[in-house]
Order: sequence, then structure tokens, then C-alpha cells
Amino acid sequence: MKRLSPLVHLANNPLSFLGVLLTTTGGVAWLFVLPVHVRGGAVHPYLGILFFLALPLLFFTGLALIPIGILLRRRRERRRGVFPQEFLPLGWSNPRFRRLVIFVALATGANIIIGGHFTYAAVSYMDSVNFCGLACHTVMKPQFTAYQSSPHFRVGCVSCHIGEGASWFVRSKLSGVRQVFAVTLNSYSRPIPTPVHDLRPARETCETCHWPQKFGGHRLRIIPKFAEDEANTATKTVLLMRIGGGPDGGGIHGVHLGPGVAIEYASDRSRQNIPWVRYTDSSGRATEFAAQGWNRAELGKLERRVMDCVDCHNRPTHTFELPEPALDKALAAGRISPSLPMIKKEGSRILKTESAGRIPAALDRFYARHYPAVYQGRREEIRRAGQALVEIFNRNVFPEMKVAWGAYPNNIGHTYVPGCFRCHDGSHASATGKTISQDCNSCHQLLAVEEASPKILSELGVVGGGL
Repeated sequence: MKRLSPLVHLANNPLSFLGVLLTTTGGVAWLFVLPVHVRGGAVHPYLGILFFLALPLLFFTGLALIPIGILLRRRRERRRGVFPQEFLPLGWSNPRFRRLVIFVALATGANIIIGGHFTYAAVSYMDSVNFCGLACHTVMKPQFTAYQSSPHFRVGCVSCHIGEGASWFVRSKLSGVRQVFAVTLNSYSRPIPTPVHDLRPARETCETCHWPQKFGGHRLRIIPKFAEDEANTATKTVLLMRIGGGPDGGGIHGVHLGPGVAIEYASDRSRQNIPWVRYTDSSGRATEFAAQGWNRAELGKLERRVMDCVDCHNRPTHTFELPEPALDKALAAGRISPSLPMIKKEGSRILKTESAGRIPAALDRFYARHYPAVYQGRREEIRRAGQALVEIFNRNVFPEMKVAWGAYPNNIGHTYVPGCFRCHDGSHASATGKTISQDCNSCHQLLAVEEASPKILSELGVVGGGL
């Protein structure tokens, strides 16, 4: 008991008292937050930062100040020669001492429970979609907006960006610390650069749901298109996509990711320019292909990578559209009336030249000037079309992050960006003159190309819309 006497004496200092105050404040605040967390109620992202990051910091800072205050007072009194040699006797028969011990024991137990909950809650909150998408609102607004209308909307961010396992969890938190400093110091890139070069391999994330054995079959794809003429003439392109894959191989997935197949490539950091490819087939035979005029001495200056899902599916969740296909979808879905004259051409022009706040007025001016009868008789349709254009703009353009049209190319397909043609451009040849195939039918069969009423759809009983 004599060993505790100096501790009781040294704990009587302002810094330790401040630590007790901070810890108590954090603990009491936790009691108010706990019912909301237990009920599973939605937490506003900024309140979440307060509840699950600021309060734990307050709580643990207080715990740290208590021993720091004790050590500083001990050092100060020893240096000044006033540290007592004798202390009042402490014993269990002493009621004040007994109350102190009981209080410390209860407080320690409470601190362990509160601290454990704070730690768990903070980690859980930092892994939540709200934290990833809304806490750093300006920075992540483009990606979070795209995520909300994606096929993976119900999949948590950490499932793809981190995955399972302690090592990647730790790496993500260390990366998060750098990102916090970048946001605090306003030193982050605008727009956020892609691709993410330290992203976990797709076989450890994507393939936990989309495993290769489940790839297979052919899929029908219907692509609606509206011409930039007065009637917005509607046509459809029908493709039979040869997805393939699975145990039998073949198709797009089988050729690229089938058993025994491995593709290595070299590219610039954007992965949009790929001058060198090595293809190893299922028998183990490797063939190198190089773009015309490319110097092999440059290979060491490029990023070398083994191909996986995200090299083609580089925007599986955060997909941004270009004006023309976005308008085609809106017209096909009826969000914009196709009967409004010149709406495809003028809508595309307005999206490319106007800001969100000026889009409705620009559309009004166009119809008031060029189609006054339409403007007078169909004001509500024009208003809805203007609002649909604003929605398209706000889903794809974010001036505060310098995200303009085409800032994030989608490599699926080859209509608006090189995509497949990064390799399948006909110029990548081997030493023997063999080229990477550019045969359209290797990936898809064209069943109809921009036809008003494709016969194949009637035969299949498919009516309306696009897929």
C-alpha cells in the first residue's frame, strides 16, 4: 500500500485533472450516442466524424494526460527537491483510500468498455459508405454520385477497395491517414487520378462474387440511338455478346482469363496507351506483341502488369457518361420526350457548353427562338427536358473537382474511347507478323446496326427499350 501513496500524491495536479475531465466528457457524450448506435439509426456523415472520431480522440487524450501529469509532477518535484519522503499511511481500513480504490476499479472497467466500443464504432464508421462518400464531400462527390446509380450500389465501398484480411485493412488505414492530411492541407489532386495503382488485385475482391467459373454464355445487348436531326430519328443496334468463360473457355472471358491463360502488358500510368503485350495461352506458349514503331528499349520505363478484371471493367461502379449516350438513354427511357424537335442535337450542345444553372434557360431560349409554336404549346415538356439535362450534367460534371466530360474513360467497348482497341487495334504484331485479332465476331455478333425496327427483336419478341 505504501507504493500507492506517492501515486495518490502525484495525481493531484492540473494536467491529470484535465485528463479526468476530458475522459469523463468523452464518456458522458458516449452515453448519449450509444442509444442511436445500438438502434442502428442513420448517422449524418459530419455527426459521424464527431461521434466516432472526435469523441474517441477526446476520450483517449484524457486517458493519456493522467499519467503524463503524474510523471511531469514527479520530475518537477524531484528537480526542485520537494518530493516528500513520507506519506500519510494508506490501508483498507482507511475509508478515503477504500473509496479511491473502488472508484479507480470501476472507472477502469468503464473506460475499458467505453474505449472498446469507441474503437469498434470508429473502425465500423470509417468502413461505412457514408464516411467514404460524404465525410469528404467535395473530394468524393463525383465518385459517390456515380456509385449511387451503379449496379454495385448495395455493395459497401470497403468490399471492393479493401476486401478481407488484416494486412489490407492496415494498408487502407495508413493510406487513409495520407488522404486526411491531403484534404486538410487542400493538396489533393483535381480530378482524383485514375487508375488506382495500389488497388487490391481483382481476384481477391471482384472474384469473391464474380468468380470465373460463373462466367459464361451469350447475352443480348440492345443499344438505342437517336439521330441529331429534327425528328430525333430513333434506331437500335443489337449485339449478341460472346461473354464465354467458365470451364469450357471461349468467348471474351475465356480468351482473356481462361484456365492457363495469362496476359501481361506494359503501359503508361493511365493504362490507356499499351504498346507491348505478352500472351500466354493454355498450353503455356507465350507470344509477344508490340505496337508498330515501338522501341523495346522503352519497356523499362513503362508500368508492367498482369491483366485482370479491372483492365477492361475499369469503371464497374464509378461510371461516368458522355453527353450523347446519356441523352440516348434519357430519350429511350422517356425522361426526355423524343418528339421535341432537335432535342438530341441541341441537348448535346447545351450539355457541353452551359453550366448546370443555365441549362433550363438555354433550352427555353432555343425553342422560343426556333420553334415558337412548340415553346408556347409544350412548355411543360420543355421544362421536364431541361430538368433531365440538369440531372445528366450533375451526374457527370463536377467543376469543383475539375471533372469534365470524358475525365474518366470507360474501357468497356470501343465506341467513344479506345477501350478494346488499346490492344486490338490491328497494329500490335509479333516477331512473326501475327497480330492481335481485330475480328468483330470474336467478341460479338452484329444482329442489327442502327435499324429503326430490327427484325431480330420482333422474332425474339423483345419490345421497346435498350439494355
